[in-house]
Amino acid sequence: MGRAFEYRKARKLKRWGNMARTFTKIGKEIEIAVKAGGPDPAGNTRLRVLIQNAKAENMPKENVERAIKRAISKDAGDYKEMVYEGYGPYGIAILVETATDNTTRTVANVRCYFNKCGGTLGNSGSVAFMFDHKCTFKFNNTPATDLEELEFGMIDLGVDEFEAEEDGITIYAPFENYGEIQKYLEDGGYEIISGEFVRIPTDSKEVTAEQREAIEKLIEKLEEDDDVTNVYHNMQEEE
Repeated sequence: MGRAFEYRKARKLKRWGNMARTFTKIGKEIEIAVKAGGPDPAGNTRLRVLIQNAKAENMPKENVERAIKRAISKDAGDYKEMVYEGYGPYGIAILVETATDNTTRTVANVRCYFNKCGGTLGNSGSVAFMFDHKCTFKFNNTPATDLEELEFGMIDLGVDEFEAEEDGITIYAPFENYGEIQKYLEDGGYEIISGEFVRIPTDSKEVTAEQREAIEKLIEKLEEDDDVTNVYHNMQEEE
């Protein structure tokens, strides 16, 4: 078990905070995927996985359909994925992923949160090097596949973390290997439960309880913003 799985365990119960925020996040990702690759899941590999993600999060089917319809309508917002980087209180590195139709509004809000909570918004590249950009898939094995054989096949695809659990197999690999791994799983008949991109800190910093409270205040402010899709940090998680 490696660093990626320790990271997953720590974030498992609080990743997106609440159901409404989760649905908003997936809805924006669906809109972006549809604009990039079209509304037909059969011909849009990213959209196929996002629909599975929505299903795994119990997002109603009508919500998914509305997101697809919004993306192809004339009045659809032009969402852009932007990443902001900075330092929170006590030198904790924070990386913020957003999907926004108004970058001026979003950067102003993000800067305000950093400033009010004792942090500083930095330039592009100021903290990104402290995180590994990964893709992760969770999928069900097929009865005919030998687990050891499957793991070796995954290693050939660049997978560096592989864990089989009762509720499915989870893997991590460099983010650029996403499409190749998705094709391998689909061609092999594996049921993909979810697939996403994550950023895993290469190292983590210990903090006191008082420091943690101040840092979490900033993280919560960021996560509450509708334009923010993910917030990553290198603060060591509580035991």
